[in-house]
Amino acid sequence: MKLTPEQRIQLHGFNNLTKSLSFNMYDICYTKTKEEREAYLEYIDEQYNSDRLTTILQTVTEIIGAHVLNIAKQDFVPQGASVTILVSEGAVVEVPTASFDESPGPLPSTVVMQLDKSHITVHTYPEYHPDEGISTFRADIDVSTCGEISPLKALNYLIHSFDTDIMTIDYRVRGFTRDMSGHKLFIDHDINSIQNYIPEEVQGQFDMIDVNVYQENIFHTKCKLKEFDLDNYLFGYTKETLNEQEQEEITERIIEEMDEIYYGKNMRRD
Repeated sequence: MKLTPEQRIQLHGFNNLTKSLSFNMYDICYTKTKEEREAYLEYIDEQYNSDRLTTILQTVTEIIGAHVLNIAKQDFVPQGASVTILVSEGAVVEVPTASFDESPGPLPSTVVMQLDKSHITVHTYPEYHPDEGISTFRADIDVSTCGEISPLKALNYLIHSFDTDIMTIDYRVRGFTRDMSGHKLFIDHDINSIQNYIPEEVQGQFDMIDVNVYQENIFHTKCKLKEFDLDNYLFGYTKETLNEQEQEEITERIIEEMDEIYYGKNMRRD
């Protein structure tokens, strides 16, 4: 629900609430040989190098309305990359009247206002199973803001920026601010689920589980892709090159990998 200026809570001083969004995505691939694994890791390093990750984070910065102070980025050997952006507050032209309406944020770059004492980071973690032919790529993005705007507005764009099989999303509000009478406010917007900030068409593609601790302003959502097509998990060839038994065995391994990540526990096969 959109609030009019008269309905908005008047604060005493700066809004000191810290709103933190952690977005973790996983991409799974079957890499049968050492050569396939090395080729997949090389592809991931090229696809998600520090330059492209910087571009993604700069767009996130625009969506949440921040001014870039400093960018630090690094590509690692043998694989992986990290980017950190420090942002600060600039002149506020107009305070939005619906900063926390429960709807997905924009995909295009839209500057709303400027923020203070905020940062955005991304780290990538390519890895592989030692002997079962599974390679997994993970990217962790953290968006931490102070002030009026929620980093959840960037969630829609982040989801569309990565090819993902599994997503784990955490949102937490820390600290407190005060109203004009001095009463503490430990949260300044209504939220019942991170899912409210995920577009319906995206929700339809994933199985989702919520684990929320409302009294602590902690929200957690896990997402696993519903539809499975083996061709999407083979690197450099298609399932038509495999016999039926090979297709079944590879499918079982990939689904097991996805389930273990989704449920957070090992699931041993018989």
